[in-house]
Amino acid sequence: MNAMRTKIAIVTGAGSGIGRAVAVELLRTGWSVALAGRREDKLAETAAEAGAGAEAGADAKTPDALCVRTDVSRPGDVDALLAAVRDRFGRLDLLFNNAGTFGPGGVPVEELDYAAWRHVVDTNLNGAFLCAQAAYRQMKEQDPQGGRIINNGSISAHTPRPHSVAYTATKHALTGLTKSLSLDGRPYGIAVGQIDIGNAATDMTERMASGVLQANGQLVPEPVMDVTDVARTVRHMAELPLEANVQFATVMATTMPYVGRG
Repeated sequence: MNAMRTKIAIVTGAGSGIGRAVAVELLRTGWSVALAGRREDKLAETAAEAGAGAEAGADAKTPDALCVRTDVSRPGDVDALLAAVRDRFGRLDLLFNNAGTFGPGGVPVEELDYAAWRHVVDTNLNGAFLCAQAAYRQMKEQDPQGGRIINNGSISAHTPRPHSVAYTATKHALTGLTKSLSLDGRPYGIAVGQIDIGNAATDMTERMASGVLQANGQLVPEPVMDVTDVARTVRHMAELPLEANVQFATVMATTMPYVGRG
């Protein structure tokens, strides 16, 4: 990438949690960012937190955010997102493939409703594929060619929690998606990596303070880490030259029960 040119990113699931933290980190450090998510009001909150101008023609010194309502499981929404990015910014340097859902928590596999399974698969896996495919096409065709895709995996891409079959299956699948995209992107300067995150402090992890089900059946409180530490890690991965790639990174609360699970 040309260091003098403003870099362009898409962050999916940008309305809350890790997606919001990453979008804010990128906007505050000079990136222009398309914020994608299902709720426009939450995307606007993210842009405001970063001090970003969400309208075309914002002051050049103000971080430039474009809010695009997007359901990543819908191909038409993803196509519209990429078209909006092309129209506004002309190219794409980074996709942070972050949108996801845990699904119904604590439901044993024999009781998991098929519609709930499909919702998790459609969001976490199909949505990640659709966004990566669209970004890949854009990065292959643009001049200069290339860009970077970072998939949000999870500690669950390695080791499951009890009663998390849908989430764990999709996160394991994301690892295969990352590897295949990384291999196929080589001829076109498309670098693809994955960040596996454990216990970042977001709305999704608030329950950990009161206890999380462990493999031995006990409820145990778990430590969390500041989500901004995750955001800084994503930015480090994003700002490497395309000749270098963090293929997989694991960022976790230091004393969480991951190493040693089971």
